[in-house]
Amino acid sequence: MKNAITANAAALDASAAKNKTKAYRLAGAASMAGTTIEWYDFFLYGTAAALIFNKIFFPALDPIIGVLAAFATYAVGFLGRPLGGIVFGHFGDKIGRKSMLLFTLMLMGIPTIIIGLIPTYQQIGYWAAVILVAMRFLQGMAVGGEWGGAVLMAVEHAPEGKKGFYGSLPQTGVGAGLVLASLAMAMVARLPEADMLSWGWRIPFLASVVLLGVGWLIRLKVPESPDFEKLKKDNIAVKVPLFKVFRDHPRETLTIIGARTAENAWFYMSVTFALAYAANQLQIPRADVLGAITAGAALSLVTMPLCGHISDRVGQKRLYFVGLLLLCAFVYPFFAMLGTRDPVLVWWAMVVAVGVIFPILYAPESLLFARQFPAEIRYSGISVSVQLAGVLGGGFAPMIATQLLAMGDGNPHYVIVYLVGMALIALVCTALMKRDPARIRSA
Repeated sequence: MKNAITANAAALDASAAKNKTKAYRLAGAASMAGTTIEWYDFFLYGTAAALIFNKIFFPALDPIIGVLAAFATYAVGFLGRPLGGIVFGHFGDKIGRKSMLLFTLMLMGIPTIIIGLIPTYQQIGYWAAVILVAMRFLQGMAVGGEWGGAVLMAVEHAPEGKKGFYGSLPQTGVGAGLVLASLAMAMVARLPEADMLSWGWRIPFLASVVLLGVGWLIRLKVPESPDFEKLKKDNIAVKVPLFKVFRDHPRETLTIIGARTAENAWFYMSVTFALAYAANQLQIPRADVLGAITAGAALSLVTMPLCGHISDRVGQKRLYFVGLLLLCAFVYPFFAMLGTRDPVLVWWAMVVAVGVIFPILYAPESLLFARQFPAEIRYSGISVSVQLAGVLGGGFAPMIATQLLAMGDGNPHYVIVYLVGMALIALVCTALMKRDPARIRSA
């Protein structure tokens, strides 16, 4: 009898362990799938803004002004990110991570589908542009709210010793989304221009409904974060999590902003500013640079989880330090390689920037930043910190770099100093963060 009871207990323990393993693997897959879909939608808009939207929604404007107007709608997405981080961070700490992940997935997917259905300027005039801007703002809110929930579901479900790896999976969605968006637009770009401008450009946006359905089904199966479930069980709740973040954790908030701004600036300088610099200033074929960026993003599908795995061995803070030092070391060679105009060197410059340096920085961020806040305000804390850094890095850095390039009469030396300066600030901020502990503490 005793042996039977022992055997049953062992079987129950084995079943529980199997279910727990299934839960954290499913959480990792769901986080990566969701972020892939959301970044596909976000990057798809950016590509269309560069190639199509000025002709579809702003044809009455001067061609150059039309392009600027199209990119202005792109920038609106960055303005929505901090608001999304605040709103969804609040409810993610109050209601739960899972429900916010499902909501933000819909908030990204539905506006993307609507963009694919918007009538043209010839049909409804500037109301087309108004709808476009509104949908872009909602996309920005979705990205701002989704990131925090995705990384928390991944790292809070994952076992000790694997949290860095699983935290890197939602980060991998950036590269996957960029690759998918680039391939989708490349396929429709093969159509005759009249067909592409009339209906072809809509296909990648409408195809998002398939990705949306897949992502919804995967995320629906993931159980709620065990850290949040423990908060509910212990009846731990904060009335306004964001107030506690600013009141009790200003150091953590500011250090994340300072550390992350350099990484975010590097990414957008590589995929937006460097693209414009190479194509306009250096007269390098735009298709060559876009192909190199896509190759770098494809490489990140391997290097991102690899860096997450390495961070579990050496520590997230230490790996982030290494990434910042490599950033400082590579800035000058990066622009020097572009300046040669040699196709091979240009290709390698972009691939190393996007596929190597960026993952070393981006992969450990999930666990490194989540570790800075207790569980009851963690969603709010990392969301607002990261999204404010995104505005400073992704929103302003390319514009500042463009002005610095003009000040240097086309020579990027001021841009190099600017990026190195941001990386040095990030090194100081990272040094002030908490050490790499054995686990994420709940308080």
